[in-house]
Amino acid sequence: MKIEYPIRLQSYLAKCGAGSRRSCETLITEGRVMVNNKVVTELGTKVNENDIVYVDATLAEPSEQSYYFVLNKPRGFVCTNYDPNETAYARDLIDIPERNLLFNVGRLDKDSQGLIIFTNDGDFANTVMHPSSETEKEYIVKTDIDILKKDMDDAYRGLVKPYKIKSYNLLGKREVSVVLTEGKNREIRNLFDILGYQVKKLTRIRIGDVQLGDLQSGHYRRMTKAEIQSLKRGK
Repeated sequence: MKIEYPIRLQSYLAKCGAGSRRSCETLITEGRVMVNNKVVTELGTKVNENDIVYVDATLAEPSEQSYYFVLNKPRGFVCTNYDPNETAYARDLIDIPERNLLFNVGRLDKDSQGLIIFTNDGDFANTVMHPSSETEKEYIVKTDIDILKKDMDDAYRGLVKPYKIKSYNLLGKREVSVVLTEGKNREIRNLFDILGYQVKKLTRIRIGDVQLGDLQSGHYRRMTKAEIQSLKRGK
């Protein structure tokens, strides 16, 4: 991974696998980044090749190789790489020596399961998560009571503010597949709560052209070149 110096600190951190550029900006403004033993909070800061950068007391070094993985996250695991109140991290399920370089692209909440992408490529993550890419995410939702078609039609038409789904397909009385292109926090759970349903099970099965398929819970695989390129193109 070639880097041209000087480089903005948030871009450098993204290339080190600290997260997308946006999340790296948050790391900086929260005072969690040190450059040459000094805490840096200015987003315009640039670093050179010989500068020493730490995030949360961990040395940040760019990797020469980019990694892309698909994980079937089980319920009970969190997507964040650090939380003092948690012990089960989704990233720890990816058993490779370079695991500490990886971060999740988007999130699944602790009670949800299914497809989550891990990478150390901050530019890739930024492209996938940026609203302009309109990357589709498909979920299977199981509810506590029968789902009314009228409710799903309202969600499709954007009548359930501030949420709107791109499409849906009723799979059973209490099961529906839902496609989103936005990434609001707990969007599906909040949407169904407004409609009067309790989500009993939530599984993400697709991001763009990347399918969960028959990947077992807690297992992971490397993404194919075709999958990576398709997400870089968006939609």
